[in-house]
Amino acid sequence: MRAGAPTSVRLAALGGVGYNPNDSPRDAVPNATSGGSRRSSPRMHVVEAVDLTKVYHNRYIALNALDLKVDKGMVYGLVGPNGAGKSTIFRIMLGLQRPTAGEARVFGEPMTPQRADLRRRIGFLPTNPALPRDMTPISYLQFVGKLLGMDRGEVMIRLTTLLQAVDLTSVGSQRIDELSTGMVTRLGIAAALMNDPELLIFDEPTSGLDPAGRRQTIELIRELSGSDRTIIIATHILSDVERVCTDIGIITDGRVIHHGPMAEMRRLVRQRTLSIEVEGNLRHFEQQLPELDTFGAIRFERIGSEFRISFLGAEPIPTYVQRVLDLVDRTGVELLHLNTGAHEIEEAFLRRLEEDRATSFVRASAWTTAQKLALPPANNGATVEVISEAIPTPDGIDVVDVDVDPDAEGAGQSAPDGDGDTEAEASDGGVLHSGSP
Repeated sequence: MRAGAPTSVRLAALGGVGYNPNDSPRDAVPNATSGGSRRSSPRMHVVEAVDLTKVYHNRYIALNALDLKVDKGMVYGLVGPNGAGKSTIFRIMLGLQRPTAGEARVFGEPMTPQRADLRRRIGFLPTNPALPRDMTPISYLQFVGKLLGMDRGEVMIRLTTLLQAVDLTSVGSQRIDELSTGMVTRLGIAAALMNDPELLIFDEPTSGLDPAGRRQTIELIRELSGSDRTIIIATHILSDVERVCTDIGIITDGRVIHHGPMAEMRRLVRQRTLSIEVEGNLRHFEQQLPELDTFGAIRFERIGSEFRISFLGAEPIPTYVQRVLDLVDRTGVELLHLNTGAHEIEEAFLRRLEEDRATSFVRASAWTTAQKLALPPANNGATVEVISEAIPTPDGIDVVDVDVDPDAEGAGQSAPDGDGDTEAEASDGGVLHSGSP
């Protein structure tokens, strides 16, 4: 953020320790074995899913025997296409829904709709948070603090600090419906931080934001990553994951098909592409780019203020980064953003999805937990027998793994899940509140 609170002040509010803007996300995460005041055990899984399965309306498999482990201090990027099951995982991890089969554990304990004590240790930002339009940032954070059971003095200290941290002090008394989408997102982050949570869950935090709003939001999350808390981000924007996450999980068809450190994903490809955004005399900078040809640059292209530079040489990527930065200094432009290998990461992600699809016929012969479920009859009385990822049912509807919103119109027409699936109420602590009071 260019304006607003200095980085040191924002970090004090956000709980960051040892953050340096020049560090990689992995460098910004404290040693997991170090001490601290957090209640979580240093080596335990903060979030764990074992054979997690969710079937909607007795026919749609949203999660298919999914396994997931997120350790303390990670900034974990859960990446996948729309409908892959990301939001369903969060609803279960927050205790808003029960799984059809399998188990979700948070802080080492089973998460259920009754575990309000666990939810109070979590901060959650939904996609495009629908905050009450007639409230102000100050009144809304006061309301959240009241839901959390905080006393008035504590609420005022906390909201004042957080509004400064997310650069919203100047609009604290404006109505929320007068704020930009980026401001509303940052307010949602402030609300998620009111209870100083050990675990933060962000569902598509940059959805609907313009480039400036995206940069501000990602920088804010990156600052949060310098603390002892754990962060999980669901997104389909791979460049966001590249900028901030220490670890990545690729989800498709309700299953995690790849997980591990970001460094492991990078090793899948040769990173020889730089994406750089600058402001100033862009034409002069573009005219000087051919100077890099002597170092093995094979092509470059410009999209607005962003330049994409591809190299043919086999030198380490930091060598090319330094040469580009030298050119920035010589031409006098201001560097706004530099990213390495974002497009290669995207190619690796797509390649991994293709590899997974290529093995789908093999997996179809090995029934998973979801495929072994004894599902009750569908509405028309036809029994749905799920034997693969996309098999026509007797009523002509394909059984496919999609994330169906149970609150969508017509969702209540199906028979309820056998476990009496219901949503938990926000009155247990308010950390999940995102609508009108």
